[in-house]
Amino acid sequence: MDSNLVMAFDSTQQALRAEMLLEYADIENDMFPTPKQITAGCALSLQFPEQELEQVQQIIAQEQVEIRGIFRQQGETYIQIES
Repeated sequence: MDSNLVMAFDSTQQALRAEMLLEYADIENDMFPTPKQITAGCALSLQFPEQELEQVQQIIAQEQVEIRGIFRQQGETYIQIES
Protein backbone atom coordinates (compact mmCIF):
# COMPACT_ATOMS: atom_id res chain seq x y z
CA MET A 1 0.00 0.00 0.00
CA ASP A 2 1.36 3.39 -0.99
CA SER A 3 1.65 5.99 1.72
CA ASN A 4 0.95 9.70 1.52
CA LEU A 5 2.93 12.71 2.62
CA VAL A 6 1.59 16.03 3.90
CA MET A 7 2.86 19.42 2.77
CA ALA A 8 2.12 22.31 5.16
CA PHE A 9 2.25 26.02 4.38
CA ASP A 10 2.52 29.40 6.08
CA SER A 11 -0.10 31.02 3.86
CA THR A 12 -3.32 30.04 2.13
CA GLN A 13 -2.07 31.67 -1.06
CA GLN A 14 0.91 29.30 -1.21
CA ALA A 15 -1.30 26.28 -0.44
CA LEU A 16 -3.67 27.13 -3.29
CA ARG A 17 -0.77 27.81 -5.63
CA ALA A 18 0.85 24.44 -4.81
CA GLU A 19 -2.46 22.67 -5.35
CA MET A 20 -2.79 24.24 -8.80
CA LEU A 21 0.80 23.36 -9.75
CA LEU A 22 0.44 19.73 -8.64
CA GLU A 23 -2.83 19.38 -10.52
CA TYR A 24 -1.22 20.88 -13.62
CA ALA A 25 1.55 18.23 -13.31
CA ASP A 26 -1.10 15.48 -12.95
CA ILE A 27 -0.02 14.67 -9.40
CA GLU A 28 -2.89 13.38 -7.31
CA ASN A 29 -3.39 15.59 -4.26
CA ASP A 30 -5.98 16.35 -1.63
CA MET A 31 -6.35 19.61 0.26
CA PHE A 32 -7.49 19.20 3.86
CA PRO A 33 -7.24 20.96 7.25
CA THR A 34 -3.71 21.04 8.64
CA PRO A 35 -3.40 18.38 11.36
CA LYS A 36 -3.14 19.89 14.84
CA GLN A 37 0.18 18.06 15.34
CA ILE A 38 1.76 20.22 12.62
CA THR A 39 2.55 23.82 13.55
CA ALA A 40 1.90 25.96 10.50
CA GLY A 41 0.62 29.43 9.74
CA CYS A 42 -2.01 28.12 7.36
CA ALA A 43 -5.05 25.99 8.12
CA LEU A 44 -4.73 24.09 4.82
CA SER A 45 -2.33 21.30 3.87
CA LEU A 46 -1.90 19.13 0.80
CA GLN A 47 -1.63 15.37 0.85
CA PHE A 48 0.11 13.60 -2.03
CA PRO A 49 1.50 10.11 -2.78
CA GLU A 50 4.98 9.50 -1.39
CA GLN A 51 6.18 8.11 -4.73
CA GLU A 52 5.68 11.60 -6.20
CA LEU A 53 8.02 13.24 -3.65
CA GLU A 54 10.89 13.89 -6.07
CA GLN A 55 8.64 15.52 -8.66
CA VAL A 56 6.87 17.59 -5.97
CA GLN A 57 10.24 18.79 -4.66
CA GLN A 58 11.26 19.84 -8.18
CA ILE A 59 8.01 21.76 -8.72
CA ILE A 60 8.26 23.49 -5.33
CA ALA A 61 11.87 24.53 -5.98
CA GLN A 62 11.35 25.58 -9.60
CA GLU A 63 8.20 27.60 -8.88
CA GLN A 64 9.56 28.95 -5.57
CA VAL A 65 6.54 27.85 -3.54
CA GLU A 66 7.02 28.70 0.14
CA ILE A 67 6.23 25.71 2.34
CA ARG A 68 6.46 25.06 6.06
CA GLY A 69 7.58 21.49 5.43
CA ILE A 70 6.76 18.03 4.16
CA PHE A 71 5.70 15.51 6.78
CA ARG A 72 5.19 11.74 7.08
CA GLN A 73 2.58 10.44 9.49
CA GLN A 74 3.82 7.97 12.08
CA GLY A 75 0.98 6.79 14.25
CA GLU A 76 -0.58 9.84 15.88
CA THR A 77 2.35 12.16 15.11
CA TYR A 78 3.90 13.73 12.02
CA ILE A 79 7.63 13.63 11.34
CA GLN A 80 9.09 16.43 9.22
CA ILE A 81 11.15 14.98 6.36
CA GLU A 82 11.86 18.28 4.56
CA SER A 83 11.59 21.98 5.29
